[in-house]
Amino acid sequence: MHLAYPAVLAALLFCVGLYGVLARRNAILVLMSVELMLNAVNLNLVAFDVWLRDTLHSGQALTLFTIAIAAAEIGIGLAIVLAVHRNRGTSDIDRLRDTAETDEAEALPDTAETDDAETDGAETAPGRADGKTGKTKKAEATT
Repeated sequence: MHLAYPAVLAALLFCVGLYGVLARRNAILVLMSVELMLNAVNLNLVAFDVWLRDTLHSGQALTLFTIAIAAAEIGIGLAIVLAVHRNRGTSDIDRLRDTAETDEAEALPDTAETDDAETDGAETAPGRADGKTGKTKKAEATT
């Protein structure tokens, strides 16, 4: 068997997977594209293992590990996508960029003015304007 046939097929599979990762915005389609890329690598591993006539079949053994890792990646990836879809209502990658963490100083106002009767000896958390307490003061020992 010529090595060129599976190598060209693997290159085409990898290119289709790379295009899917770069062009698609649906998270499930991106995961499927990553799987195509991993299968292209598996095809190359098996083809080179047959071509080199390795007695230990290292390429095929490495392919089994790659398949196991791909299965775990799909399981975890789909769980994350389903959780995000349940919370957000979409699995569009562009719309998920607003979930990035922002600096707390920018998100919360700096004024935290409350009167002492409202806090009852407790200190307000920095940056909290709602009067809720962050850390409570230790009670002063009175004799």
